[in-house]
Amino acid sequence: MAFETKEELLEKYLKMEKPHCPHCDEVMTLWEIPPINFSDGLGWQTPYLFVCFNDDCPSYKKGWQHLMDSVEAPASYRCFCEPGAKNFEYMPVFSPLGGTGSVLDDAALVAEQARQELMKQTFSILTDYYISKDWDEILKICLNPKIPPKARLKAVEMVGELGDATAVEHLINHKFPTPVLQEGVKKAIEQLHERHFTRECPFCAEIIKNRATVCKHCGKDVPRA
Repeated sequence: MAFETKEELLEKYLKMEKPHCPHCDEVMTLWEIPPINFSDGLGWQTPYLFVCFNDDCPSYKKGWQHLMDSVEAPASYRCFCEPGAKNFEYMPVFSPLGGTGSVLDDAALVAEQARQELMKQTFSILTDYYISKDWDEILKICLNPKIPPKARLKAVEMVGELGDATAVEHLINHKFPTPVLQEGVKKAIEQLHERHFTRECPFCAEIIKNRATVCKHCGKDVPRA
């Protein structure tokens, strides 16, 4: 199964039919898991959950008294489920506002629509650059952190196909945010070396020809490829 970025998961979950709370039948809200868990051992395997934030939910209303009676804690719990799961679980909250700062539905939908529009525009631009073989402009898209990773990956593939040997230096010296993008860059670099019969000097890491026996950059003898 291909690795999915956080952005790709958000895009998928926003399109998913939202579950209903089993206690109040209200539509549950998409919620981003904060960097610090509410309690130990929850074991969430996704950056997002569906959570019931209905303050009139019987489970939430009864939870205040239940936790006070059982553990003497001024807290309750909200029902949640992982996207795509059928079972429901509960997370503790310590005020009616607990967790509501990570509600994503409205703001996330606007942000996701903007991201989708940017990706659509970027793919259109990439098509024009590809037709004109303008790999230098395509490379700029590869290196632009504001471009969605999926569009950057396509740009990386195009650079591997169209770029000259100098593109290797730009790709090597840039940090890419996702494992999928990093793997795409690695393949593009290999493709560029293969197309231009080049390699990296084992001493100074500058680009040299495969047939070179002396590095033109550092002057050291290098074994032939």
